[in-house]
Amino acid sequence: MQQEHYHKVNQCLSIKPNQLRLVAWEITRSCNLDCVHCRAAAGRGPYQGELSRERAFEILQEIATVGKPIVILTGGEPLLREDVFDLARQGTAQGLRMVMATNGTLLNESIVKEIKDSGIKRVSISIDGASAQQHDAFRKVKGAFDGAMAGIELLKKHDVPFQINTTVTKHNVDDIEKIMDLAVELGAVAHHLFLLVPTGRARDLKDQEVEAHEYERILRWFYEMRDKVPLHLKATCAPQYYRILRQEAHAKGERVDFQTYGLDSVTRGCLGGTSFCFISFNGIVQPCGYLELNCGDVSRDPFDRVWNNSPIFLQLRDFSNYKGKCGRCEYIKFCGGCRARAYEATGDFLAEEPLCVYEPKKRASIRG
Repeated sequence: MQQEHYHKVNQCLSIKPNQLRLVAWEITRSCNLDCVHCRAAAGRGPYQGELSRERAFEILQEIATVGKPIVILTGGEPLLREDVFDLARQGTAQGLRMVMATNGTLLNESIVKEIKDSGIKRVSISIDGASAQQHDAFRKVKGAFDGAMAGIELLKKHDVPFQINTTVTKHNVDDIEKIMDLAVELGAVAHHLFLLVPTGRARDLKDQEVEAHEYERILRWFYEMRDKVPLHLKATCAPQYYRILRQEAHAKGERVDFQTYGLDSVTRGCLGGTSFCFISFNGIVQPCGYLELNCGDVSRDPFDRVWNNSPIFLQLRDFSNYKGKCGRCEYIKFCGGCRARAYEATGDFLAEEPLCVYEPKKRASIRG
């Protein structure tokens, strides 16, 4: 019976290039921090063109006609939008799984209670250093680390699940293990690593991007930690992880199925335009927050029309369009290469991933 259950789950969650699973929505660009890597160069605002409450409600309804994805309320700092909890309630009523990405510094008793009451299922807190000094230098606001720690304690007090997000740069690469230890100590349910994508303001951090072999080492270490920590681990903006996962599993004689590897078995590396999209504060839809290509404008067009018909999305969903070694790689449907890095390096979002050390052996579809 259990085997049959996993088989059915695996079939339902198989990798499909247009099944919407995740939407990140920059509901405001306003922010109380000044993070050095911020794609948006967010600040206090106000910002002209922010989507109205009424239109935001309609967009949530339109998203629900496409699927029932996770919707990440992000920013900027989403808590600076006054109707954030109205949006969360509306999304929850539409059957969407609502989550929130915050820096944690604005959390207090009443806000955490509203998070829980509005149906938000999980909160992510960004921690980019194992110490206050390291984290605050990255966030460019003294006290950001202590504020995030206080916010986490409140989430724990009210039984709101939280995860730790960490952007990996040369600034903190030697302390990633310490940051993971901190995530365990704090009681997080997950630790998500984000490999720096030098777009937007982060172009100024180009020299902070880890080099390709170090990138590979970090992802292999991350894979080895899967069974060593009580956390769900996920690599984001690091699509090669899903190639490494399969290489390591096959070397052990393991099949990458849902029973053994859970959701990692039924997702792929770069989801931009295939299972994921980003909505900016003024309604511009992008494949992801780092790939700044206008794929449609939901301030005036229905979300479902943009998702189903964007020419850029359609190109990303046809893997035969991919170029260079990404295009001839046997792991293309599991990895796909970072389209934002490719675009930043070449001006072509279908070009090969510039930070990949793997040389394809054949163009073929490999099993599980």
